[in-house]
Amino acid sequence: MDGARVCIVGGGPAGSFAALHLLRLAKERGVQLEVLIFEPRDFSRPGPGGCNRCAGILSSRLLRGLDSLGLSLPKEAIQAELHAYAVYLDGQVVRIERPDPARRIVSVYRGGGPRLQVGEPVSSFDDFLLAQACAHGAQHIHARVHHVEWADRPVVLTAHEHYDADLVVLATGVNSRAPLSPAFGYRPPKTESMAQDEIMRPASWPADQVSVFFRKPPGLTFGALIAKGRYLSISLLGRGLTRDTVSDFIELQGLDSALGSGPTSLCGCTPRIAVRPAQKYYGNRWVAVGDAAVTRLYKDGIGSAFYTAQSAMQAAVQQGVSQRAFQDAYAAHCRHVARDNLYGRMLFRVWSRVLGSPTLLRAWTGTMRSEASRPAGQRVHHRILWGMFTGDELYRQLFWLAVGPGSLGSLARGWWNAR
Repeated sequence: MDGARVCIVGGGPAGSFAALHLLRLAKERGVQLEVLIFEPRDFSRPGPGGCNRCAGILSSRLLRGLDSLGLSLPKEAIQAELHAYAVYLDGQVVRIERPDPARRIVSVYRGGGPRLQVGEPVSSFDDFLLAQACAHGAQHIHARVHHVEWADRPVVLTAHEHYDADLVVLATGVNSRAPLSPAFGYRPPKTESMAQDEIMRPASWPADQVSVFFRKPPGLTFGALIAKGRYLSISLLGRGLTRDTVSDFIELQGLDSALGSGPTSLCGCTPRIAVRPAQKYYGNRWVAVGDAAVTRLYKDGIGSAFYTAQSAMQAAVQQGVSQRAFQDAYAAHCRHVARDNLYGRMLFRVWSRVLGSPTLLRAWTGTMRSEASRPAGQRVHHRILWGMFTGDELYRQLFWLAVGPGSLGSLARGWWNAR
């Protein structure tokens, strides 16, 4: 690859991580590359113009990944150190503490904060990553890619220029159109809808927790209020969600008084999230990474962007940029993520059954309260819920933990006591 030009389409985390991994691997091998990142947005801008529309929680596995690249997350980019998830069910609150102090979770803004800013602008995580990629040798092209054609090799077309590429990395996520021509055969992932907004965080609202709600309004899979400094991010997943769903959620969950009388909408959007892998996400001289290829189910999409980019760029540098090289050295990683998501679907399906059964819900609530008095290492159900909410552990590990004798025994005792 010495002297090759690599065109990365998309400058969010997947694109920036691809550039950082690629440049690091090239430096280790003494290879010179021209790495171009095509991204028209300014991620430091408040509101939709600078935002990648995400809940903005960084898992400990992602933070470890940043460390491995020698990147230190700036203090100003961290909006909150999250120490707990509070689960609200039928007027009760179950607080799930971080199971291990070493498993750090933080909240960030992907852009420059809400559209209706109050006070100083906030620091952008995506802007930080893109700046780091450029500091390590990438070039940021402030232009939108309109089309990628095939002419013996990929050709990247913007409104005014064209760039012959030795490798194209597709890092557009699922909320932007993938500009690959039909000749590439790429089919984007299946997606589901979300509804998101920002409100002011009342002084009485905990600054170090994510509050999780279920069932209301109808069609809601789950809703989360995420502490981010002086703001709260509201992130809802479910069926048929619109921007109006956020206000319905606040009303039906009885949160009006707790959230005060401030503005109820500072910046709303209805993004899509990937729930299935893409079809044909690599080929000769091109590869998709991040959400455009495969991601963790519902959680830790930024962590998935890091590790898919790492695997794809290792394949490119160590094996080559042919379709066979990506098939041999990258596809296995993506299949592993997709298989793990099957365990995630089973976990969320079981959780849905618990929510739908008053007896099971009482048993689970009793079990969680009983575990709260035990040492952190013995809080099995706390660990399972923490892992499901944060994406901080493999779903496969959580599933087998959930069906293990310790977990089932605790739940049986909770069921007996709840009779």
